[in-house]
Amino acid sequence: MMPIDGPRQPPASGGRPKKLVVFLHGYGSNGEDLIGLAGQWAREMPDVQFVSPNAPEPVPGAPNGYQWFPLTRIDPSETERGTKKAGPVLQSFLEQEMRRYGLTPSDVALVGFSQGTMMALHAGLRQPHAYAGVLGYSGALAGRESLKGEIASKPPIMLIHGDQDQVLPLGFMFDACEGLVEAGHGAQWHISAGVPHGIGPDGLELGGRFLRKVLSGRYGQTAISGV
Repeated sequence: MMPIDGPRQPPASGGRPKKLVVFLHGYGSNGEDLIGLAGQWAREMPDVQFVSPNAPEPVPGAPNGYQWFPLTRIDPSETERGTKKAGPVLQSFLEQEMRRYGLTPSDVALVGFSQGTMMALHAGLRQPHAYAGVLGYSGALAGRESLKGEIASKPPIMLIHGDQDQVLPLGFMFDACEGLVEAGHGAQWHISAGVPHGIGPDGLELGGRFLRKVLSGRYGQTAISGV
């Protein structure tokens, strides 16, 4: 199993990390793409260590581009196979990081974008000890049909999606919400008006607020709801 790693930003406090946020980038990107979000959130979460690993596979023909799994089309069987193949690599990395900083799953939040959201939902729902939360931007739920039989924990989830997304249209977010309900879980969701395949200012603010709540233990979630 090939280990993964990527850029890091230490706690703004300068002290030992008390919490961990792991960014999972999208197809063809790399860890540098999301680590910049740490600078937007670090001041209000001064004890958080941020890390943004590069996905395990290079994308052919894309310099410095990585993928969690090959993606030729958005097909349910293909994305399910891909997340299951890459899942052990990601889980190994998460366990390594928790050991590194002396943390537990309840101290860890996963933040995904696009293909990274698929991975965050896969990893976040299939481990027996719940992570603090899962924040997914512009993504989709892979393995919807099998999730009901595989779900092992129910961390708080927030999904944020632009209504002008032409890469993964908005319907993928609603499909994910429906799949979570079918599996006996829920999510909060938000639509960013006028935003394409990216993260708008409103999504950035709401995501930061969500992370602060879940990492402080002040977040309750029992059903699906929009914000």
